[in-house]
Amino acid sequence: MGDREVDQQLVERAQRGDKHAFGLLVAKYQRRLGRLISRFVRNAAEAEDVTQDAFIKAYRALPAFRGDSAFYTWLYRIGINTAKNHLVAQGRRAPTSTPFDAEEAEDFEDAALLHEVATPENELMSKQVVAVVNSSLQELPDDLRTALTLREIEGLSYEEIAAVMDCPIGTVRSRIFRAREAIAANLRPLLGTSENTRW
Repeated sequence: MGDREVDQQLVERAQRGDKHAFGLLVAKYQRRLGRLISRFVRNAAEAEDVTQDAFIKAYRALPAFRGDSAFYTWLYRIGINTAKNHLVAQGRRAPTSTPFDAEEAEDFEDAALLHEVATPENELMSKQVVAVVNSSLQELPDDLRTALTLREIEGLSYEEIAAVMDCPIGTVRSRIFRAREAIAANLRPLLGTSENTRW
């Protein structure tokens, strides 16, 4: 049985009121949907909120899902629309071009429309940003670097990080916030953004 068939069975169970089945779909796609949304909503905390909103909208719209497309494709459409609506509500514009993983693009019905704009300027800027982020990460105190790495690279939840680091969740949130702020401060000169700019 393929992924699509498994998803369809979970959707049908969720449509009959099985909340655990929908929870399994959330667990399966939360990181991937979060990655997609973070390409529109640059602030990690906001992206997390928008991801949760997208799942809530998907749950409410689930009775109308007929299975014409894969659940994953349907969910991603909801995620993109939720991200764009969030940006409009904040008075910001969604990026006109967003780089998608080939794996993500394959699951879109309009996959041919998803292309990365790879100009030499964009590639140079990307390399510079990566270099600044990596050097900034290395300069962080161990507790901040560990918390941020567990969250952003390993994808652990705040609860899991708190267990790993043996500290309260509030401390984890604070460490991640401080780590992000330190990296953002180093990126501002490169990106030409003001101190009030949030990603």
